[in-house]
Amino acid sequence: MKKILCTLLAVALLATAALALADDNVLVIYSPNSDTEVDNIIPAFEEATGIHVDLLSMGTGECVTRIDSEKDNPQADVMWGGMNYGVYVQHPDLWAEYTSPNEALIDEGYRQGAVKAYTNSNLSGSGCLIINNELAKELGVEIKGYADLLNPALKGKIASGDPTKSSSAWAELTNMLLVMGDEPYDEKAWEFVEKFVEQLDGIQLDSSSAVYKGTADGEYVVGVSYEDPCIQMLASGADVSVVYPEEGTVWLPAATAIVKGAPHEANAQAFIDFQLSNEGQSIYANLTTRAVNSSLPLGNEFMKPFSEINVVYEDIPYCAEHKTEWQARYAEIRDRR
Repeated sequence: MKKILCTLLAVALLATAALALADDNVLVIYSPNSDTEVDNIIPAFEEATGIHVDLLSMGTGECVTRIDSEKDNPQADVMWGGMNYGVYVQHPDLWAEYTSPNEALIDEGYRQGAVKAYTNSNLSGSGCLIINNELAKELGVEIKGYADLLNPALKGKIASGDPTKSSSAWAELTNMLLVMGDEPYDEKAWEFVEKFVEQLDGIQLDSSSAVYKGTADGEYVVGVSYEDPCIQMLASGADVSVVYPEEGTVWLPAATAIVKGAPHEANAQAFIDFQLSNEGQSIYANLTTRAVNSSLPLGNEFMKPFSEINVVYEDIPYCAEHKTEWQARYAEIRDRR
C-alpha cells in the first residue's frame, strides 16, 4: 500500500510540475482587436517564442473593467489594442512600466514619451469614410472629405457611431475637430459637428461594425469609420470605396500594455518585443493596419501610401484631457436633434 501511495504521490508531483511548467509558458491576453490581427500576430508570436497564448476577445471597455476588477489578483498579462493615453490617464494604477529594446526600431514619433506604461505597436486610420458606390452613383454625389457629408442629398443616409459610447466614433469626432475649423478644436469645428449631427437625422449606431457593414450592405450611402475594417470590406470584393478626408486624416497608434502584477510578466515583455521587431512589424505592414515602423513597405494592394494622403497629427494628451467635456457637448448636440 505504501508503494502504491508513494507512486501516486510521485505521479501527482510530476503532474503538478508539468502544469507549472506549462503555466510558465503561457501568455493571457485580453483584447478588442480584429480577427485579422489576431490570426496573423498570435500564431507568429507562438512560433517564434514557443509561448502559448490564451486570448479572451472583448470590447475595450470590458477589457479595462475586467482588469480593474481583477487588480488584487490579476488574471491577464496583457491588454492588446484599445490601449492609449486616455485609457492610461483614467486608470494609471493598472499597468506595469516596460520599455522594449526594440523601441529604437520604430518611428520616433510613435516611441514612448514620459509614459512608459504602454507601447505603440501599430496604426489605425481614424479619419476614414466608406462609400457604397452604387448608392452614391444613384444619388449623384461625390465624397472627397468631411465637407461633402453636409450635402443635403445625404441627410439620413450617413452611418455613424456615437462618440460617447464608441471608441472609433470618438476618434472620428476628434479628427473632425482637428481639421474642420480655422484652428484645431475651435468653435468653427464645433459648428461643423452640429451640422454633421443634423445630417445624421437621428441615426446613432451602437457598434463600429454596424457602420461599415451597414454601408457595404446598402443601408447607408456613406459610413464614418476607420481604416482597418473598411479596407477589409474593399479587399473582400464589396462594391465600396475607401476615402481619406481631403481635409486631413489622423492615424492613431494602437498600443499594448502589461497588466501590473501580471502572472507571466516576462512572457508579456516578450510579446511587446515581438510586435516591435522587424518580423512583427512586417506582419502589421501586410495587414489592414499600418506598422509603426514606416520604413517597411505596405504589402496590402488596397491601402494607399501616406504620400497620397493628407496625414495630420492629433494632440493626443489634449484630446484625452477634454474627453469628458467634449463627449458631454456632443451628447447635448445629439439630444436636441
